[in-house]
Amino acid sequence: MDRLNGSARLMIVSDLDSTMVDHHDPENLSLLRFNALWEAYYRHDSLLVFSTGRSPSSYKRLRNGKPLLTPDITIMSVGTEITYGESMVPDNSWTQYLNQKWNRDIVIEETAKFPQLKPQSESEQQPHKVSFFVEEVKALEIMNVLSERLEKRGLDVKIIYSSGIALDILPQGAGKGQALAYLLKNFKVDGKVPINTLVCGDSGNDAELFSIPEVYGVMVSNSQEELLKWYAQNAKNNPNIIHATERCADGIIQAIGNFCLGPNVSPRAIKDFQKCKVDIFSPGHEVVKFYLFYERWRRAEVVTSEQYVQNLKSVFCPLGIFVHPSGVEQPFHQCIDSMTRLYGDKQGHRFRIWLDRVSSAQIGSDTWLVKFDKWELSGDELQCRVTTVLLSLKQAEVPDGFTWVHMHQTWLDGSRARDQTIICF
Repeated sequence: MDRLNGSARLMIVSDLDSTMVDHHDPENLSLLRFNALWEAYYRHDSLLVFSTGRSPSSYKRLRNGKPLLTPDITIMSVGTEITYGESMVPDNSWTQYLNQKWNRDIVIEETAKFPQLKPQSESEQQPHKVSFFVEEVKALEIMNVLSERLEKRGLDVKIIYSSGIALDILPQGAGKGQALAYLLKNFKVDGKVPINTLVCGDSGNDAELFSIPEVYGVMVSNSQEELLKWYAQNAKNNPNIIHATERCADGIIQAIGNFCLGPNVSPRAIKDFQKCKVDIFSPGHEVVKFYLFYERWRRAEVVTSEQYVQNLKSVFCPLGIFVHPSGVEQPFHQCIDSMTRLYGDKQGHRFRIWLDRVSSAQIGSDTWLVKFDKWELSGDELQCRVTTVLLSLKQAEVPDGFTWVHMHQTWLDGSRARDQTIICF
């Protein structure tokens, strides 16, 4: 990726549903723990890849409903589509490769001969993916017969059954594992193969990911029987693949620690930043840490204390200015006073904050410019502020090493707060 100067320190390739995203976790806490860990310690020199069976439209619906980070690469439709960056630029070379020995019309014609196959929604049907629902007891027989018929008609296809109900027909060269192998090949050509790669999944269509040589793998604790069966038959003696004891994103965090791939304690898991010092220099960690405290302050999850307020004021420059998206400017210390009055105003309410796309650049001998998207969920209202922070390194004066010098925010995509009577961070 052009964003990195060299090889990624870590590349995480993760399925979404029931792997990165826990649909049984209404607060999305495991996902939020992963988000804080990634943005604090990994975003600046690592790559995040989502590999999902969802179509682009279904993937976008999931992103609208869950606090998912912006990935560097998105693999969709069971490895038949690869896009890059926030704008999701398609990989046309991959598309051309998948056209070999593939004819979607013939697939439709042959599958129509099996009344047991119930087509999935139109949004899940893609140029290189034809998807159905079918009962598990009938799936294997249909797959064997259908594979023979398509081969006789000159096609080279792959049929994947997952989640005990979903059947996908793809070009033979497609699939989550093949898409990852393609990416790794391109990284090798560019001399930028990630130092470590961790693949993460929970169902049958993730099995290919674990077959890629020289990658680490984690099957989250809630993995489906079909993936565990594959593991028992194919990879039980592979020390680089584990079955986590934690669910979903917490299982991914567990694997990072198990394989010693980097920091594995999420800032969101640290209860008191004053007592727990992290021996890692990271401007990203500084902003993640502040907004976690801000969330906890408003949820009354920290003890209200004048000492906390004074500690905050010690890391914010007395002459520093906060520019609100409305254009209103206020001194930092006035904003902290406003924040103090908001203590506990979100207690018992649905209120979460997470950061996305945290990037930092050193612009002086002791000065860093940090940019990020600050997302805030309050009840059913979701808003995002594109934020720029100027940090100064003053180790002799500030315990945590940074002084906040300036902050500027703008709304993202027309996002607006309904009532902003108090100017605050």
